[in-house]
Amino acid sequence: MRWFLRVFLLSVAVYFGFGALIYVNQDDMLYYPDISGRQLVATPKSRGMDYENVELVTSDNIKLHGWFVFSDTAADNLNTGTVLFFHGNAGNISHRLDSIELFRRLGLNVFIIDYRGYGQSMGNTSETGTYRDAEAAWRYLTKNRSIKENTIIIFGRSLGASIASWLAGKVMPAGLIVESSFSSVASMGQRFYPFLPVHLLSRFKYDTKQTIKMIDCPVLVAHSRDDEIIPYEEGIEVFNSAPEPKQFLSMHGGHNDGFMVSGSDYVGGLESFINKSLSR
Repeated sequence: MRWFLRVFLLSVAVYFGFGALIYVNQDDMLYYPDISGRQLVATPKSRGMDYENVELVTSDNIKLHGWFVFSDTAADNLNTGTVLFFHGNAGNISHRLDSIELFRRLGLNVFIIDYRGYGQSMGNTSETGTYRDAEAAWRYLTKNRSIKENTIIIFGRSLGASIASWLAGKVMPAGLIVESSFSSVASMGQRFYPFLPVHLLSRFKYDTKQTIKMIDCPVLVAHSRDDEIIPYEEGIEVFNSAPEPKQFLSMHGGHNDGFMVSGSDYVGGLESFINKSLSR
């Protein structure tokens, strides 16, 4: 009996200890700005793309760094179409040149920022902070560059998809593209730790499933059946929560290379959605 009691108490201690560890270390589990170092590994110029370095300041006085990349076909007219790009939780803007090139080939300008604590941006990353970063990026496009709201497509991948959905619910873009998104941090956490009350432990929401309900623009949800990090079912949940008009683009390949593996199907799906959204 004493042996059983010792094992039981030890098990309880381990369970609560592991839960406490998860609670305390959530920031390090969610944000990976240093996965390849904070330095930029390349610039758009290295790919032959015309661009400007951008420094903007958030509502709480955090300096952010970004790139405004001009499309060859749109350089003389900024209102032909611009993608506001929110990247995932690892690395920085210099790791997104393939995607930037893709949008540029579709005749679009691209504005991409590093969240606070990423790349050359200052500050420490937080959920509220990333939302303020998104608002600052939107203000830069619409105020500083005088780009019309109905010519901006908001795009987000992975963690960035949740940030993009939140912003799209606050403003009036031409359209929203949500790629490889989770429905919420709690939902993903429950998948990884089914034995823990993740909904109670999670200090982060990033509730894409809820924020996407608030948008008033066309939405495209793209997700790969082969995604090894964020299950396909998470993308379906996001899609089911989105209001009409909406489209779903089924991709192939892993979480980080699905947009490349899917090839022309992916590019064609994006191009069709963007053209329809910009012509409304």
